[in-house]
Order: sequence, then C-alpha cells, then structure tokens
Amino acid sequence: MTLSTTRRASAPQILDRCRELVRPALVESVGRLHPWHAETAAFSLGWRGTGGEPLPGSQGKGVRQALAVLGAEAAGGSGEDAVLGAVAVELIHTFSLIHDDIMDGDETRRRRPTLWKAYGTGPAVLAGDALFALAVSTLAEAPGPGGPAAVRQLAGALGDLVHGQAQDLLFESRPWCGPGAVLPHEYRAMATHKTGSLLGCAAALGAVLAGAPASTAEALDLAGRHVGVAFQAVDDLLGIWGDPQVTGKPVHSDLRRLKKTYPVLAALSADHPAAGRLDALLTSAGPLDDAAARRAAELIAEAGGREATIAEAHEHLAAARACLDRAPLAEGAREDLLTLIPYLVDRTG
Repeated sequence: MTLSTTRRASAPQILDRCRELVRPALVESVGRLHPWHAETAAFSLGWRGTGGEPLPGSQGKGVRQALAVLGAEAAGGSGEDAVLGAVAVELIHTFSLIHDDIMDGDETRRRRPTLWKAYGTGPAVLAGDALFALAVSTLAEAPGPGGPAAVRQLAGALGDLVHGQAQDLLFESRPWCGPGAVLPHEYRAMATHKTGSLLGCAAALGAVLAGAPASTAEALDLAGRHVGVAFQAVDDLLGIWGDPQVTGKPVHSDLRRLKKTYPVLAALSADHPAAGRLDALLTSAGPLDDAAARRAAELIAEAGGREATIAEAHEHLAAARACLDRAPLAEGAREDLLTLIPYLVDRTG
C-alpha cells in the first residue's frame, strides 16, 4: 500500500537534524579559542562541567541554529549553506546569556550554576567577549558572495540586541504605575530588540548565505522577530508560574526580583480592582517574600495579566506565520518552520 502523504518531521526531530548538521563546525570553532575560554565556552554551551567532564544531553535546543538552517533551505539552498551562520548566532546567543546572567545576578541556568557563579565574574566577562569575537570572525569566513551581507546582518542584530538589553535595564529604575511607568507596548518593543533580533537574524542569515534576495531575508527576519516577542512572553509566564524542576529557576523568580515582565505590566494597566492591589504590593518596601510573591502571582492572574500574555504570544505567532505566507519559500522548509515556531512557544521550560 502506498501512502498518499508524507509524514512531516516533528519539531524535536527538526531541532535534532539541524543540531547534528551544525555541531561539528561549532565544536571546531570553539576549539580555536584560548584553552581557558574554550573551557568556559564548553561549560556555557552545556557540553562540559566545571571539571571538564562531559555532560551528554544537557546542551540547549539549538533553536537559532535550526532557524539558520531552515532559512537557507526555505530560500532554496541547502542546510550546509547556513552552517557558519548558525555557528555565529549560537556563539552570539551564548555570549548574550553569559553577560545577561552577570547583569541580572542570576546564579542558575539549566539547573546548573551560571558561568559567573562557577568561574567568577572576570572570567565570565572574558568568555563572553571571546565568543563575541569568535562569532564575527567565523561568519566573516563564510564563502560565496553572501558573506559580507551576512556580517552586516549580524552587526545590525547585535546593535538591536544591545539596544533591547539597555531598555530592559532602564525599565528597572522606572515606577510601576503613574507617570514614567513602563507600558506594555514599550515592553513589546524591548522584547523585539532583545529577544527577537537574534531569532530573526538567524533565519535571515541562512537565507543570505544561500543567496536569497533581500526581500526573502527581510521576511524571515521579521517572522523571527515576531517569534521572539512570543518567546519572551512565554518566558515571562514561566518566570512567574513555571515549574522549577523544568525551568531550573526558583518559583516566582521574576517576581522576587521585582522584574518588569509582560504579565505584570499587563495586569497593572488593566481596568480591574486587582491592579491597584498589585501596585500597592509591588511598591511596598523591600523584596517580596514567599507569601508576597504568591499573592502577587494571584493578583496578576486576577487582573488578567496571565491571559493577556498568552494572547500576546498567540498574536505574534500569527504575525510570524503571515510573514512566512507572504514570502516565496521552498515548501518543505516552510512547513518545517511552521512546525517549529509553535513548538518554541508552547513550552514548559
């Protein structure tokens, strides 16, 4: 009996395929670093522990690697065209996480100590700097006419990423309510820069390296940026209501830090009595204890912050799909992108 349809790969299978394609080049690239930086990079990438012992299965999902590979395939090229671009965005992503953990004072990531906690702040800063430089030099070696445009694409995304990180830090000094308060649309713009820029860059880099026209790369970039906002919205939900056994972070971790995330901002801007009670709780002196954090989570949900954040994520997923529908993409890779995108958002950790 002949099947009339071909079964599509699942999102985990897509991620595995792309990771396996990129991994040798990523290992080779990290191996070019100073031995100390190579050790700390391997730790940050989840390959090894502080004693150098292998940690099989603990590396990340490779989302940006997959987007780069699929971007090349969607543009009519092969996944191999995108390998150096995928390596570059993975190195930049790792660099950004290292520095982000230092700025936020986060002590754990993926249920392990963060790099600065394990090795110290100085070595962590140097490791991030080394990965940044390695990413640019790796991408600059990409063969073919798309190399210079790819470097420009990465440089633009880096500028946006740093812009978004600056916005996020500046939000901390602004009030919860009243004049000067952070509004949901401002947070959305921050997430587009901080999280969306590199996801969009990954997909666009693959297309650029595969020789796609600028319009195709722009469509993939915009789709990735919408995915980034949706991804950040879900990350914000997990920071309040996520299972610590899955997220690797303490329960109510973002609330304890009084971090201005989308669920909180949406709740505070709602026309609901719980919004005022939430504002009073958040503006009380000192950090939130266990009971106060639980109460804050209840008030956020009561004021509609949780529902608003879920709606925000779905809205940007729909916008990402619309971007892909408007672009002339190879059908197989387009279907893989449409399979992968909701998986990235409908997650628990």
